Amino acid sequence: MFNEREVITRVLGGDVRAFELLVKQYEKLVFYVIHRLVKDKHAAEDICQEVFIKVHKSLVRFSFQSKLSTWIARIAYLTAINYVKKYNRERAWDYLEDIENYHFTTDTPQNLLEKKDMANYIEQLIMQLPERYRTVLTLYHLNEFSGPEIEEIIGMPEGTVKNYLFRARKLLKEKLELYLKHE
Repeated sequence: MFNEREVITRVLGGDVRAFELLVKQYEKLVFYVIHRLVKDKHAAEDICQEVFIKVHKSLVRFSFQSKLSTWIARIAYLTAINYVKKYNRERAWDYLEDIENYHFTTDTPQNLLEKKDMANYIEQLIMQLPERYRTVLTLYHLNEFSGPEIEEIIGMPEGTVKNYLFRARKLLKEKLELYLKHE
């Protein structure tokens, strides 16, 4: 079992193997958070390395006020956002997104399902959501973070997190219902 306090104490004491354990424990989480925002796999991998460098340098300031996974996910999220803002200005978040007028691609579910199974179709729908909705949905349902943890990770009030989660679910439900009617 992974003991956060013990591993952190060992890392701070200079134990390289303990840091390897920490990386192994959280590398999938870090990659998942980053890859939701940065589509280029090579860039996402580079950002993952940057995140763990930041974690190593900042670990001395970790105060156990949250779970280590939440703290690391926040570093990953902020690092990915900085990358998006720096290299993808057109994809940087627009705080005035109009979700009511947001449209999915014109691909039909039938076309997508011929290429992939239903799970891949749903993944495709999630990837088409605006970044904020996609991130909240992913952190909540796939990474199983709570509302307060997501608030801490992305710096958004919990009420807004709940609102985005509701809207993302609604969009997915509508798209899936439309597909099932044609099925």
